[in-house]
Amino acid sequence: MIVVYIILGIIALVLLAGLVISKDMKASREIVINKPSDEVFNFIKHLKNQDGFSKWGSLDPNMKKEYRGTDGAVGFVSAWEGNKKVGQGEQEITAIEEGKVLHTELRFIKPFKSFAKSKMTTEALADGSTKVTWGFESKMPYPFNVMRVLMNMDKAIGDDFSVGLNNLKAQLEK
Repeated sequence: MIVVYIILGIIALVLLAGLVISKDMKASREIVINKPSDEVFNFIKHLKNQDGFSKWGSLDPNMKKEYRGTDGAVGFVSAWEGNKKVGQGEQEITAIEEGKVLHTELRFIKPFKSFAKSKMTTEALADGSTKVTWGFESKMPYPFNVMRVLMNMDKAIGDDFSVGLNNLKAQLEK
């Protein structure tokens, strides 16, 4: 009987902790690319180009892709369905600040429903190169937000952004 009380106590502590642990998740990374900002922005604003540099695009070579709308324009949707590593979802361009920021919305369907806002920004540097920042923001619902204590989401997702940005740099600078 004591074991049952201990287990119930642990569950209660976890649920109480979830009430005070932040639900916010965010991560971002940046890189400098030795190309002019207009050239870099005109490349990243096309979601189809992400297939060539995003880490997630390389996790399933047999992933099914579907595109709706005009790539590089507000309303364009890139949808995917793949193995367990990539799941199913879609990304939509929600706003473009021409030459500066690409705003997208990520809607994950499988393995679990989730939503995130993502953006890629470009900043022209004095030497003619471009600083690119790639990031996202989301919320982890209660009681799942307790997992934030166990998992460093900034590191996990941020590391994936770093891989993608390094791939982008290599692709644009070759």
